[in-house]
This record gives sequence, C-alpha cells and structure tokens, in this order.
Amino acid sequence: MEFSDEILLHILSYVPCTDLVLNVRRTCRKLATLCLDKSLTHTVLLQKDYKVNKDKVKQLMRDIGKEIYQLNMAGCYWLPSSTIDHVTRCKNLVKLNLSGCHVTSLRLSKMLSTLQHLRSLAIDVNPGFDASQLSSECKATLSRVSELKQTLYTPSYGVVPCCTSLEKLLLYFEILDRSREGFMLSGQLMVGESNVPHYQNLRVFYARLAPGYVNQEVVRLYLAVLSDRTPENLHAFLISAPGSFAETGATKNLLDSMARNVRLDALQLPKAWINGSGLLQHLKFNNPFYFSFSRCTLSGGHLIQRVINGGKDLKSLTSLNLSGCVHCLAPESLFRKAEDDIDSSILESLVVSCCNLRHLNLSAAHHHSSESIGNHLCQLLSRLKHLLSLALPVCSITDVAANVEKPPSASNLVPQTFGRKVRIGIQTYPRNLSDLVNQKIDSSVFWALMRSLRFLETLEIIGSSFSSAMPRNEPAIRNSLPPCVRAQSVGDSEVAAISQLTYLQSLTLAQLPNIITGSGLINIGLECQHLRTLSLANLGMMGKVAYMSALMDMLKHCKCLRDLRLEQPYFCAGAQFFQALSHCSSLQRLCIVSRSGTLQSDAVMSFMANCLEVIMCHMFMGESLTVCKNLQQSIVRRYRLLSPGFSSAQQRLV
Repeated sequence: MEFSDEILLHILSYVPCTDLVLNVRRTCRKLATLCLDKSLTHTVLLQKDYKVNKDKVKQLMRDIGKEIYQLNMAGCYWLPSSTIDHVTRCKNLVKLNLSGCHVTSLRLSKMLSTLQHLRSLAIDVNPGFDASQLSSECKATLSRVSELKQTLYTPSYGVVPCCTSLEKLLLYFEILDRSREGFMLSGQLMVGESNVPHYQNLRVFYARLAPGYVNQEVVRLYLAVLSDRTPENLHAFLISAPGSFAETGATKNLLDSMARNVRLDALQLPKAWINGSGLLQHLKFNNPFYFSFSRCTLSGGHLIQRVINGGKDLKSLTSLNLSGCVHCLAPESLFRKAEDDIDSSILESLVVSCCNLRHLNLSAAHHHSSESIGNHLCQLLSRLKHLLSLALPVCSITDVAANVEKPPSASNLVPQTFGRKVRIGIQTYPRNLSDLVNQKIDSSVFWALMRSLRFLETLEIIGSSFSSAMPRNEPAIRNSLPPCVRAQSVGDSEVAAISQLTYLQSLTLAQLPNIITGSGLINIGLECQHLRTLSLANLGMMGKVAYMSALMDMLKHCKCLRDLRLEQPYFCAGAQFFQALSHCSSLQRLCIVSRSGTLQSDAVMSFMANCLEVIMCHMFMGESLTVCKNLQQSIVRRYRLLSPGFSSAQQRLV
C-alpha cells in the first residue's frame, strides 16, 4: 500500500472491473479512491467474465455508469435480456458491444434513445427483429454511429439503413437454411425492410458467411447497393465465404467499379471471384496491410506479378493468407502437380518484398522444398523476424535429406526361412528428450526456424490432407485422406523444436503421423510458460494414443493454459488424464472429440471440482447415450449455479 498511485493503478488494471467496484473498493479509503480513477472506469470489459450476473451488472452501472465510455458485454449469453436496461445509466457511452446478448428491437430502441454520444455499436439481429419499432430518438443516435458490427440470425438489414454516417461495417451472417420446425428459409428480406443501407462514407466493408445459400442471398442484397455507387473512400473490402460463392453480374459490376474508383489497403474475396479472372491485375492498392487469397488457384507467377508487382517493396503488408493456395509458390499451375517442389525464388521474392509480415498462413497445401542448399522453405521464412503468427503444412518443415529413399540394410531384412520368428516393430526412440534433441538440432531446418522466430505467439502445423471430424465451416468427412509422404518423417524431434518459442501463446498440431512417444510435448510444457491455447489432433498412429503419457506430463506444467482441444480416435479420458489436467488451474474450456473414445464419469466430476475456472466442458466420445446424458445432467446441476455462463455437452460420436 506504500507504492505510488501510478504503480497501484497499473496493478489494479489487471483486476476485473466488477471486482474493483464491488469488492476491492470497499477495503480502505485509499483503494476506494483509486478504484474509481478514470483510467480504470473508462473502459469496462464484461466479456469472458463468466461469474458476472444480473445483480452485479445492475450495481456496477449504478455506481460508475456515468464514468463508462466503452462497455463490452460481448458473449454474455447467460445474462437475461432485462440486464440491457441498466445500460441506460451509461449516458456518456461512446462504444458499446452487445454481440451475443439477446436484445429485442423495442429494448434496443429504449436503450439507444438515451445514448446520444454513441459512435460504435455491436449487436445481434434475431428472428422477430422489427426496424419499424425503433423510435425517432433511437434513429437519431444510429445516424451518428460510424462503426457497426452486426450478426444476423435472420434475413434483415437490421439497423444498417439507420446508420447514415457509417465508416466501418462488419457483418456476420449466421442464418440457417431451415427453421427449427424444419421449414426452408428464404433469403428475401422481411416486410418493412424497404430502406437500403447508406454507404457513401464507408471505408471498411467486412462480411463473414457461415455455410448456407440463405447467407449468400442476403449478403448479395447488401452488396447490391455498393455496386450502384462505390464509396470513394473505401480502402478495405473483405468477404469470407466457405465453399462455393458464385460471382454474379452485380458483384462483377461492383469489382469493376472498385478497380476504377478506389485504392485498397486490405482485400479478401471468395475464391470463385478471383479464379480465372484478371481482377488482381486491375485493382489498385495504396499501402496494403492485409491480403487473403485462401483456396484460390493463384500461381506464384500471378502472385509476384499482380500482387507484389514483380518484387515491389511492400513493407506495409503485415498479414498474408495463402491457405489452400496449392500453386502459390510455383511459377505456373497448368502442368504442375500439387506434390511437386516449390520454386524457392518465388518465396524468396515474397520474403524480401514483404519483410514486415507479422501473420503468414501457408497451410492446407503441399509445399515441398527442393534439395538446393539454402533454399528450403524454413530457411527462407527465418528471415521474417517480425512474425507473430505462422501456419504451415506438416510436409513443409521436413528436412529434404530425411526423405531420400534408402535401400534396406541387411540387418533389417526379414529372413524367409523357417526357424525362430523375428519380431518386427517400430524404431526405438529415446524417452530422454536431451538425447532426442541432440540427434537433429545441428542439421534440422525447422529447429533453425524456431530458433530465429523467438517472438512467435501463434503456431499451427497441420497436415495438408487433415480434415476435422467436427469442422466449423466445412462438411464433416469420416475418412480423411492419408498424410503426405514427406510428412512421415515429422515427429517428436520437430515437436521438441517448438519449445524454443518462449512467448508462444497458441499451438495447433494436427496429423503428425510419426509421433512415437510425444516426448517433445513435455519440453513445450516446461519452456512455453505463456501457452494459453493448445489443440492436438490425429497425432501418431490412429489406432492408439501413444503420446498419452507425455501429454499428461506436459499438462502438469501448463499453469496458464485456458483452452484445450483434443481430437484423437480411441482417446481414453480416464482418472490419470483428468488428474494431470487438474494441474491446469487456469483452464476455462475443454473439448475432446474422439470416435470410439472412452471416459470415466467419476474422473470428470473430480476434475470439475478441482478446476473451478472451467466454464465449458464438451466431450464427443464413443460412450453410450445414457452415460453421456447422465454425466451432462450431473455437471450442469452441480456447477450452473456457481458459474452462470457454464456450458456442458457430452454426446456420442458415431
């Protein structure tokens, strides 16, 4: 308490605002004053504060409502809709995020009528929303909003037509093709939706579509206005659409208008809009910072000529997504097979021109390096010293020399004569990690890459043919394709190399077939103390979870881990696993997807009793429906009162 006010304020900034106002403030006079400092009450984050309830929100708004300028309640799905009424106390709000909160059009009208200073708004538009119920005072507030994020669960313009001063529009389309009753839905807007959006001041347009034809129909209605008159100040145009999203005459007119009238800084388009067209050759760019060409048939030649203008200096570019672009590192795609070697000169031009890249995604493709010395993909990427996130296919990190076919030695040949049987098994791998490290550390290009990217925060190493059993935006495939041949040599040593990333916060490993013991995971747990998100899928042989022992040893050291996702057939979630998982004291979300997997209900309940921060426990296993239903009821009954935002799902995966 003898620290200066500046130091105490810095410490208090790490405490949730609800704790500051409702608890810490009541301890002494000094803290009572500091907890109400403008630096602590200016921005209130209730997002992911899973223990907050309606009464706490009510008291918080009553105590400091007039001091709040930014309020984030995104994802507070457990709060009743009446909680929103207390936001009216925040008369000086400039920024408000209510994504994930259920708000009716009448309740929204009443609230916005009192927020005359609001400039940024995020809401959901649910079935039953009626823009005609918005009052004139509400529409006056919306007319001053310059930034809008709108998530649509029903075909509607929402409040977009009322926002006449929009500069930034973020749209999320989550409309189902069928109603809960099973009826097919239409993409036509509801009655009373004749007003059209106003885009004349728009600078940023972003749309993310969930799968479904209705989402595509509705987004075309939003784009139709843009095609009539493209805003002169538009500098970011981003559309993320899974699967096929065909180009129409209206969208073609829009892109032609953009090519003539605007200079972009950020671009993302559906693959069908780019493939086979000369669009990239005509679009003009100012100081681009974001490009996404996910799953486009973009060749390396087009990438160099049309995007980075033959090696033009693009130091402004900080994010580049080439996921699924199987030919992006080859000169031409006409006669090339996906498994052929890449052209290292294309990647080198990319690295030299875009030297300030912070986010790079090269996953979902076969990027095989040639035997040329110094031209391996990992060696070239090691020059990007500013990278914070990186996604690579498994086959791209293997050493070329390791994949050269060698004739079997005499000692390995199986005698074809009668006599004592010779036991044929897998190669023996050292359990001691230091022995494993010394085998490859001097020659491995992936070890050198990890050593050069010390500030990397997010890393994804995913097999080129990997397909999740429960994907978000793609159809589930029961039998995925086998791993790439070059990926067969990627195993425990490469996983151990990741432990050099001291500041790593998020790690995804999927379809690494040569994981034998998982010993590299242990070193990651020991060295990567900032790790918060871990996702492991289909490691090693599919019929056996050979890395279970190493995983349990790893989890004992992951004190900061918050999100864990495991996808592995025949996974046994027993007492030993949950006992090791109990060491992850910060864990909030657990998801296990395992066809033919098993679990022990008593072990799950014991784990839940030890890890009080857990708010999501989803397990899709091979257990019977009765076991799943009984376990889910037991968990919900015991822990829903302790944490209002708790979510549990136990289902049989067939």
